Amino acid sequence: MKLLKICILVIALASSCDAKPKPSAIAKSQMKNVANYDAATKTIHVFVALCDNKYQGIVPVPKAIGNGQDPANNLYWGCAYGVKTYFKKSKEWKLLKTRKLDKIRMERLVFKHVSKNYYLVADAYDGQYIKKTTTDFLYSAAGQLKDTIQINKTAIGINGNAKMVAYIGHDGLMDFQLNENFANADGKQRDAIILACISKKYFAPHLTAAKANPVVWTTGLMAPEAYILHDALNSYVNGGTAEQARSKAALAYTKFQKCSLKASRNLLVTGY
Repeated sequence: MKLLKICILVIALASSCDAKPKPSAIAKSQMKNVANYDAATKTIHVFVALCDNKYQGIVPVPKAIGNGQDPANNLYWGCAYGVKTYFKKSKEWKLLKTRKLDKIRMERLVFKHVSKNYYLVADAYDGQYIKKTTTDFLYSAAGQLKDTIQINKTAIGINGNAKMVAYIGHDGLMDFQLNENFANADGKQRDAIILACISKKYFAPHLTAAKANPVVWTTGLMAPEAYILHDALNSYVNGGTAEQARSKAALAYTKFQKCSLKASRNLLVTGY
């Protein structure tokens, strides 16, 4: 009970600044250029559901950072520990491109690792479309949804063409159920990170169907902030094991949330 109270307090503080199925019609329409990307490059595709007081079942955060239609000031994107701001300040990642996509995916960032042949693509989804953020992530994890983007003269794989997919934000599966089929479509295993409250419990059935490999996910309430992803990826892109990535994530959580390493390791786990 004491740990639960601590976790709730931490979140409040952080809030301040097997058979191959037939893919759905939506997935089919987006499975373009699947084979036409540079297989020598590796991509991490991050799906961020912007924090949204109005459209998500969350304990409200301050209005300025809880507007899911305002990525620039959003808790999970533009704030100090949001994906955009934190990775832009990173010494390990260089921002290559920023662009607006559509009314759902409000902004896309493309980073290149400074020493490894890794790209990181991060999409900020309008908070009211958290269900689509979740299904896009899971379709990608299953290899049902695949796409590419062009970076200079190089075509890189995103969605199910990425080596890793990651979800950051509120755990919408606490609020809604998904009836879609996320069974693995191509026999390939993708790595996954899910930074959302109690994500192991809620995402496990879908991730199991997708045959994805959970590198880091969570067992309890937490603040899904970018330093966790950042430090886990530092290990991952350098060839670290899932356990090593999980350990880096736990160390980062302990540092920023000022909780015990034991508590962080109990919260951030790897594997099924």
